[in-house]
Amino acid sequence: MSEIDPITLAVLAGRMEQIADEMDATLFRAAFNPIIAEAHDASHGLYHATSGDTLVQGKSGLPIFVGVMAFAVKAVIDKAAADGDLADGDIYIFNDAHMGGTHLSDMRLVRPYFRDGEMFCYLASVGHWHDVGGAVPGNYNPSATDAFQEAFVLPPVKLARAGAIQQDVIDIIMRNTRLPQSAQGDLNGQLGALDLGVKRLDALLDEYGADTVRAALDALGHRAEALMRSELDTLPDGRWEAEDFLDNDGITDQALPIRVALEIKGDQMTLDFTGTAPVTAGPVNIALPTAVATAYVAIKHIFPALPANAGVMRPIDVRIPEGSLLSAEFPAPVGGYTETILRMIDVIFSAMAQAAPDRVVANAYGTINALSIAGKRANGQPWVMFSFFGGGHGGSIESDGLNHGNAPISTATIPPLEILEAAYPVMFKQWALRPDSAGAGQHRGGLGAVYEIELLEENARAFLFGERGRFAPKGIVGGSDGAMNHFEYEQDDGWHEPPMSSKMLGMQLKRGQSVRLETPGGGGYGPASDRDPAAVARDVALGFLSSDKATELYGPAWQEVQP
Repeated sequence: MSEIDPITLAVLAGRMEQIADEMDATLFRAAFNPIIAEAHDASHGLYHATSGDTLVQGKSGLPIFVGVMAFAVKAVIDKAAADGDLADGDIYIFNDAHMGGTHLSDMRLVRPYFRDGEMFCYLASVGHWHDVGGAVPGNYNPSATDAFQEAFVLPPVKLARAGAIQQDVIDIIMRNTRLPQSAQGDLNGQLGALDLGVKRLDALLDEYGADTVRAALDALGHRAEALMRSELDTLPDGRWEAEDFLDNDGITDQALPIRVALEIKGDQMTLDFTGTAPVTAGPVNIALPTAVATAYVAIKHIFPALPANAGVMRPIDVRIPEGSLLSAEFPAPVGGYTETILRMIDVIFSAMAQAAPDRVVANAYGTINALSIAGKRANGQPWVMFSFFGGGHGGSIESDGLNHGNAPISTATIPPLEILEAAYPVMFKQWALRPDSAGAGQHRGGLGAVYEIELLEENARAFLFGERGRFAPKGIVGGSDGAMNHFEYEQDDGWHEPPMSSKMLGMQLKRGQSVRLETPGGGGYGPASDRDPAAVARDVALGFLSSDKATELYGPAWQEVQP
């Protein structure tokens, strides 16, 4: 293996990141469904030829995919080894979440990259397809008790053999979606992104040679590990614990604990989730690959300067108990994985806040509030509006939390209402910040949001899969909790709330009826008594905080300040 100098290493790191970034951009421009095209719920990267470890990931893709796609690529490596027929030009496709992590809506394409007849690395693309069959349009089924009720399950199969597309595989997939045109467009976009990745890798290796690029990839992994160990060495040794809860599993209305013990010894860290609730009947379970990847996402937030590389996780031991809802096995339902991984991140942050409060923020709003509304147009054509929604982020040592941000599992954006209204027969009657929703603190949390959506077609059904309806986002270092999630839907006799607070299946809507979602605010950082009265007065003047609430939370001093 050739040695590599620091300047060449930096240049190659940038070039390879650019390849992944350009693959991201290619799919975002080509995708048919707004969850990919507008919200950027997708990711691309380069992965190790034998281990599947993440080598490089694009900066625009979802961080959660950094870890889970390594498991997805390893599943393909194992499949190819068992079959013994891997060839240049092969492309595998699958959505099995228990092999590749996350949930069945995320369709994965994995392509081996050969150089001079030798395997060099894998290229992979993952994107959230609009609909993949199952009982609920959009696939967030809060009452699912197995994977088959969530979506069509596809194990790793060859979509292309030595460059020849297998049309029968495409035909099977398209027969199992309510929106085949959207799915076909997303598939073509992912294939285009992989083609581009091959073209760019060819150019890179033509310029620098395979040995030099391979040496750079190895060096980047070693440097990521060294940086992680250096960061851990600066923190105090000790053990800190945290606990939080999911509202319920959508089947049984019982709170589910998520627990972690965070331990630091020198340049090593352990994250032990012993004590977490067992596998549930409902779809808040996650598969082991997802749990490990979530730990990586939390670590990346705590140590933001570290690269997106598997070497970061080498000094970290993630212990996931067997039989827990964090290590569910097929066919346990995992469709609501987003809610559970957000709670995992919350407890890791809460534990780290006891060790190094300057490193973390208070809890963010903690739910994507997956909402789908589906029906048929007057011409009989089916439509499915699926989207996720924002809320407040936690305050930090430096500032107040972000108002109406997206979940900290991603760099995705919330689809604009103009796009949703143009694509579906709905009208947003309200899209606004939610007053009095931020957790109080020296630096308050961010505000949640209020969304009210009216149906314009004759009838439709709505489905909600959310969280934080019973347990508020926590403040840290003396900060207060944010407001909890609140959802209601309109019927002939007025407004109703879901019996399980944050989850409900098949709400029947008529033309002119609405659903209303009030999302949580972020937790506060530091005691409210330490907040600058001028900041309180400014929040009141902006309508973020009512006068009565300001006095209740911060005392009367703000009234003496001119905003």
